[in-house]
Amino acid sequence: MHITFIFFLGLVFSLIGVIPPGLLNMTAAKISLKEGHVRGIVFSIGVCVVVLVQTYLASVSARYLSKNPDVIGVLRVSAFIIFVLITVYFLFIAKSIPKQQIKPKIKSKHSRFFQGIFLSAINVFPIPYQAYITITLASFGWMTFEQINIVAYVVGAATGTFVMLYMYIFFFDKIKSKTITSQKNMNRIIGGITGIISMVTLFNIIKAL
Repeated sequence: MHITFIFFLGLVFSLIGVIPPGLLNMTAAKISLKEGHVRGIVFSIGVCVVVLVQTYLASVSARYLSKNPDVIGVLRVSAFIIFVLITVYFLFIAKSIPKQQIKPKIKSKHSRFFQGIFLSAINVFPIPYQAYITITLASFGWMTFEQINIVAYVVGAATGTFVMLYMYIFFFDKIKSKTITSQKNMNRIIGGITGIISMVTLFNIIKAL
């Protein structure tokens, strides 16, 4: 299959996976609103670096993951614990900081890049998602697991993620004068999103038992 077609498959399915509001896209929007587009984009680049690695691992180990559900189970439990902690922080700790104390020094571009790497690394959901997608595409004959095809798909997935993150940055910049983009409400939105993700993850863990 032509690598350009596989690249666009990766781009499209990555876009679909990142469309729902989540920790990464909402954080990218929040950083952009507080510190400017450049730092929001730098954060997004950090996210995409990890997406490259995650998608590659998901692609090359797709068959293994599909035959070993226990591996995905461990990832789910780890993700559940992490997202519960993030939810508690944004809903109960971040918003309780006195107003005069929430004016930290603007972080460097490098720190935002590494923040993107860290948050993307703890977001393990792309691994089972991309593993499922690659197996499905292979079953349709649209993709094979040859190295060149995997690389094309991985680059497409990272590109799709960056495009969607930038769309969130652009959208929230357009509505930055609205109440929804205040510091307190942004924390509530992120905390609410991670809380929902935590509940869905817990439900999947219980269902798998």
